Amino acid sequence: MSKRSRKVERIVNGQEVSDGAGVRLLRVLTQPLQRRLDPFLMLDEFRSDNPDDYIAGFPSHPHRGFETVTYMLAGRMRHRDNAGNEGLLGPGGLQWMTAGRGIVHSEVPEQQDGLMHGFQLWINLPAADKMTAPGYRDIQAADIPSWQDADGNQLKLLAGRFDGRHGAIERPATAPLYLDIALPANGSLWLPLPAGHHAFAYLYQGELQAGGADIRARQLAVLDNEGEGLLLANGGAPSRLLLLAARPLGEPIAQWGPFVMNTRQEIEQAMEDYSEGRF
Repeated sequence: MSKRSRKVERIVNGQEVSDGAGVRLLRVLTQPLQRRLDPFLMLDEFRSDNPDDYIAGFPSHPHRGFETVTYMLAGRMRHRDNAGNEGLLGPGGLQWMTAGRGIVHSEVPEQQDGLMHGFQLWINLPAADKMTAPGYRDIQAADIPSWQDADGNQLKLLAGRFDGRHGAIERPATAPLYLDIALPANGSLWLPLPAGHHAFAYLYQGELQAGGADIRARQLAVLDNEGEGLLLANGGAPSRLLLLAARPLGEPIAQWGPFVMNTRQEIEQAMEDYSEGRF
């Protein structure tokens, strides 16, 4: 029986924005997609070799109600938070922070020049876990499963389970899968995906066919929920992409800036708690 690939429902071009203390980045998963790609809330790509675009970083700021995942391809970023955690994120490394009931953290580059390239992903927490204790994991590149398949495709498993392997992070409620994939020229790859899980691909290098649709660099492809997986193929140049999938929560989403809860009342409480120093 032939496998049926998911199709691309829509292609999204990122928006150039400035965040933190003036960091220039590309926001590719924005609020209008939060319901469609539940539990994913946001995806940013930052990539520049101009220090003016990133040197000021992200000074201390709060979060509540979700998790942040920072994945670095090039450069170095220092994390500090008010729970006493500190870590240095280098090339190929991953930081997974659970904001829970409230955390205040900073992310500041530890370099004066050179390329800074990476991604920040926000993943929602279920209502039952939004007020959990904050947490932080600093995962070095060497601790992230990475392998090459028989066709020359390179895969890194940042979170979840895939091909009999376990990523460093697993979340039972949403079962997120986070893959960084490199296809060689004229490559192809079949990726099985769990039924009913929302999924998307973000191409950050080259060109690609995903589910039969043509995707260009720095485009996000929202995948439909039909089919057993996703078929990837490219032409005469290598491609690199992120592939993400997760079980949707199906809960109300209320967001105000760095707070993501289920109701407006909970957002107002978060604002009060932060202003009163209760994070």
